[in-house]
Amino acid sequence: MNTENLRERLVRHGLRLEYMTLGWNLLEAAIAVGAGIVSGSIALIGFGVDSTIEMSSGAILLWRLASDSEEEKRERIEARALKLVGVSLVALAVYVAAEAAKSLIQREAPHPSYAGIAIAAAALIVMPLLARAKRRGAARIESRALVADSRQGDICAWLSAILLVGLALNATLGWWWSDPVAALLMVPIVAKEGIEALRGERSCGRG
Repeated sequence: MNTENLRERLVRHGLRLEYMTLGWNLLEAAIAVGAGIVSGSIALIGFGVDSTIEMSSGAILLWRLASDSEEEKRERIEARALKLVGVSLVALAVYVAAEAAKSLIQREAPHPSYAGIAIAAAALIVMPLLARAKRRGAARIESRALVADSRQGDICAWLSAILLVGLALNATLGWWWSDPVAALLMVPIVAKEGIEALRGERSCGRG
């Protein structure tokens, strides 16, 4: 198999991973936002919004991979895609910080959410697997944007763990403050990744 055909096969694999991610994030966002609204959980809503942003990132990456055949166009879209991923993450960090602070100040106690616990636990399994597969593909086609997108999967796993602890403490011990505190713990993780993406620091080479 020549180099061009190999690259085409790898790009198709990357596209399949993005479609799988979009499908999962759609389910994750619907459950998390819905459960967050019902229970009044800012951590759950923030997690759901993160899933929506990941869907946007996935759509950007589909655009990037679909344009892979033209090297000059590919590099231009690569840089633009990386910045859009960064903007999405920074926007999420600002939103979660503001809403979590508001919940703590106003002492807004969320109701227990077992649907939220279930989706957070599932995301802890699914997202690391997808992120690992994307990183392998990114290394082979040298895509910084795909590396950044894979990092969103890692972020989602960390957020899932934080969310799961916060929801579990609220459900089992009635610690209402654990939900907004969990949301605030998400902020530096998300903001750091967003800033790095904006600076173009997620790099595995050109193209």
